[in-house]
Amino acid sequence: MANKQFDVIVVGGGPGGYIAAIRAAQLGFNTACVDEWKNAKGGPALGGTCTNIGCIPSKALLQSSEHYEQAGHTFADHGINVSGLSLDIGKMMARKDQVVKQNNDGITYLFKKNKITSFHGRASFVKTDETGYELKVVGSAGEEAISGKHIIVATGSNARALPGTPFDEENILSNDGALRVGAVPKKLGLIGSGVIGLEMGSVWRRLGAEVTVLEALPIFLGAVDEQIAKEAKKAFDKQGLKIELGVKVGEIKTGKKGVSVAWTNAKGEAQTLDVDKLIVSIGRVPNTIGLNVEAVGLKLDERGAIAVDDECKTNLPNVWAIGDVVRGPMLAHKAEEEGVAVAERIAGQHGHVNFNTVPWVIYTHPEIAWVGQTEQQLKAEGRAYKAGTFPFLANGRARALGDTTGMVKFLADATTDEILGVHMVGPQVSELISEAVVAMEFKASSEDIARICHAHPSLSEATKEAALAVEKRTLNF
Repeated sequence: MANKQFDVIVVGGGPGGYIAAIRAAQLGFNTACVDEWKNAKGGPALGGTCTNIGCIPSKALLQSSEHYEQAGHTFADHGINVSGLSLDIGKMMARKDQVVKQNNDGITYLFKKNKITSFHGRASFVKTDETGYELKVVGSAGEEAISGKHIIVATGSNARALPGTPFDEENILSNDGALRVGAVPKKLGLIGSGVIGLEMGSVWRRLGAEVTVLEALPIFLGAVDEQIAKEAKKAFDKQGLKIELGVKVGEIKTGKKGVSVAWTNAKGEAQTLDVDKLIVSIGRVPNTIGLNVEAVGLKLDERGAIAVDDECKTNLPNVWAIGDVVRGPMLAHKAEEEGVAVAERIAGQHGHVNFNTVPWVIYTHPEIAWVGQTEQQLKAEGRAYKAGTFPFLANGRARALGDTTGMVKFLADATTDEILGVHMVGPQVSELISEAVVAMEFKASSEDIARICHAHPSLSEATKEAALAVEKRTLNF
């Protein structure tokens, strides 16, 4: 019996994969997507790490925990008195799971709408054949062979474990286990102060855990603009999130009472951290497990990622790779843009992805968001620039919200005034950053933003005022 034939086969149904499949189908290709994620009942759970154990469930818990903290601490300022406040972790987790399921179901609907054939299982390369490439799918329907002219690999990434300390998801937690803790730990440890660590640390601190973060780097959030990072750390310190920088982690022991971490502080002093749970958030590694790249000679780079060029082409004809499994930032929206671009390139169009206008967001409170270059990067390359900042303390909407922490910062070329970077820390900046992304994509100047009318009162006025500050002419500060 002949293999099922497709124009495009996408391996992986995360943000990059499912979006690539949808765009390929829109362009008229007979498209299939293979994904192995399982829901609680063992059925398909499209959406990858992002939907199942990443972006979506973490935002659900961040929202729930923020409501809880506001009810306990800030509602009284608004004249809202809450008595008998209690926490139902089971219900909170059930809501999180329902949000995940809604997203899973939404992607399944989109596949049906776009007539995409979905295979539930793990795909691996078998060989090249007369139509392109043969893949083996092993999953809920047993084993079957499929063939595709074009293959798009979108297998994502896995959490990086500490050497000699594997995840057990009971005491030593990855992002997966951190989203499934059944009770608030009295003491929680985090190794790594990256995005996942800070977000999960924020969730459990709000719910009552004593949280300690151990970070190897001597500076906080090294990828973030230094001024913004310092502002964020001040807020986290005030909240009670204990962040230790410049540490060296030693032996980690698990026992009936939890986890014991031996570590050395920045002064070289030996310390011990005893916690109920330990979240390890030290980055992610490209996922090529079981892909059988050797069967067709698909090349990996020194990091174990699939080697691609600027257009996401691999060393094999008609084999493409996108998202976390290739170079570049490990961000869901970056994967989506690459997925669309690759589908359009297969169709002979000119797909577009600009890494310099990929926004970054950390969904803590305050939120942190940025796009483009930081001030330290501009200094390092010797670029002449102008900077302008505006604090949310001087923004009317932020005052009405009762949330005036943080600022907006613009960096513009000293000669042309082109916007080189925009950096924010404060309320809802995950939404505000999009204006900066659009502006930079169209090569706007800070003057362009300064001249645009922004609604009053709105948080977006802080963006306008920061642009005005580049020429030292803010109106409200």
